[in-house]
Amino acid sequence: MPTKVERKTVDLSAYPDLIVIYLGMRVNRLIGLKTLFGFGPRISKSVADHPDGLLRHEYLIISLFPMHLAFRQYWRDMPALLNWTRSDPHRQWWQEFLRDSGGAGFWHETYFRTGGMEAIYDDVPAPLGFSAFAPVVPARGPMFGAATRGGKQPSAAPAVAEQELYES
Repeated sequence: MPTKVERKTVDLSAYPDLIVIYLGMRVNRLIGLKTLFGFGPRISKSVADHPDGLLRHEYLIISLFPMHLAFRQYWRDMPALLNWTRSDPHRQWWQEFLRDSGGAGFWHETYFRTGGMEAIYDDVPAPLGFSAFAPVVPARGPMFGAATRGGKQPSAAPAVAEQELYES
């Protein structure tokens, strides 16, 4: 049976530790529009600065009502991704968001070529992604940091320490 479809694939052998991460922000309250659009230019600048290890950044629209935007990133490996998340400006953004989500919800889901997946959902009111079918548990203890959630060894402490968020 002849085909008119041009099929292609990719050779990922040069990227044995590839990581694909989806990140999204959902407007929960009207003030969340300000939060969402405030992060946009900062993210664009960060991507334009070409952080070491970021191979590709793509923008996605999840929904318009409620406003829910996302992006997908491809990272060379876990050390590059963790190095970026623990440095400024990302560290500052994350601290700012975790102090006050500003009427928006944030989430990410990470997929490791070497095996493993992990996710976080902060102020996301409706189940999406993994949280739509898997048990949802508090992001505390070993479930606090992305590396340990994904079954990887963290190369440094999280951008925001668990103790900072949950002072006794």
